Amino acid sequence: MKYIEQAEIANRRALIRVDFNVPLNDKQEVTDDRRIREAVPTILHILQNGGSCVLMSHLGRPKEREDKFNLKHTISTLKKYVDAPIHFAEDCISDESFQMSADLKPGKVLLLNNLRYYKEEKKGDEAFAEKLSKHGDYWVNDAFGTAHRAHASTAVVAQFFGEDKYCGKLLQKEIEFANKVMNSDERPICAIMGGAKVSDKITIIENLLDKVDYLLIGGGMAYTFLRAKGYRVGTSLMEMEKVPTAAALIKKANRKGVKLLTPVDSVVSSEFGENGTIKVVRNEDFPNEMMGLDIGPQTFEYYYDTILNSKIILWNGPMGVFEMEKFSKGTFAVANAIVKATEEGAFSLIGGGDSAAAIAQAGLEDKVSYVSTGGGAMLEFLEGKTLPGIAALS
Repeated sequence: MKYIEQAEIANRRALIRVDFNVPLNDKQEVTDDRRIREAVPTILHILQNGGSCVLMSHLGRPKEREDKFNLKHTISTLKKYVDAPIHFAEDCISDESFQMSADLKPGKVLLLNNLRYYKEEKKGDEAFAEKLSKHGDYWVNDAFGTAHRAHASTAVVAQFFGEDKYCGKLLQKEIEFANKVMNSDERPICAIMGGAKVSDKITIIENLLDKVDYLLIGGGMAYTFLRAKGYRVGTSLMEMEKVPTAAALIKKANRKGVKLLTPVDSVVSSEFGENGTIKVVRNEDFPNEMMGLDIGPQTFEYYYDTILNSKIILWNGPMGVFEMEKFSKGTFAVANAIVKATEEGAFSLIGGGDSAAAIAQAGLEDKVSYVSTGGGAMLEFLEGKTLPGIAALS
């Protein structure tokens, strides 16, 4: 794999796959600009070395050419970080767009409109990819968030650039930090896994059991593990068909000397929401008619020492339904514990998705080592899968 520092940049156009798939409010304003900010170092490197940038991205899941998915809504945010002329092509493969990229002078930026206005993008259509390739003299992939997709712009386009393809600064950083977790000599390593379902995380947990010293389980998936340990879990989210899988993972952890920790208490409710009867119960006292929606305070105390004792920390998935205030304490307590461990010298990687949303909601993004820009991509990378967007660079 070659990196952007190795590219011949002066007087050449970089076709860069960025990830500008950012949330917008009702006024089409960007509400979280992190993915745009993270793309800036690659863009500035090219501009400062006498090149120009043609940026391509998707936004949302448009069915037609809906205006709410028009990438023009991201330009005002990009301008905050890139002090250069930024042009916009209303279509990514129109004659006008090709003329705009052909005329692009060094030091300037052209943003192409939403790639997913064309169904050929997600299909990985070769003819569509070839058209996109005409916008640049070389290709840079800097979109970790879509690196697990074999789409036209994320992987297929690479074949039209021969050896003239490069890994951008963000993608390089994501790979480096994920590898730091998975291949570190520092000990102990702690992985905190949350989220709704065990089925979403089986492969990653199996892979982590070969890498980590501690595995802390929270979220809805914890109740499948608790059921595997013989506890009643009331009406909690629980995948009965995955109970044998959870039991097998517990046995595998024991065999490998990995301490797999599950909750000892839960915040339970009589209904899914904040209007039911809510209380804290230990596992052995779990009421039949109630559901667990967060880890309890004793569980957090139990997890806290493990987190503080760790040198490398990976967090993927919330501890409860953190979007509701009454069930957010466990998630935010874990976030604060990770921050404290980071302050004391640990390396902490927040694995995108809901964990990234939770750490942002807590206002702690800048107090951990790194928050990944890719939810699904980070999961697949940690599972040990080959990501098409990374493979295309090799």
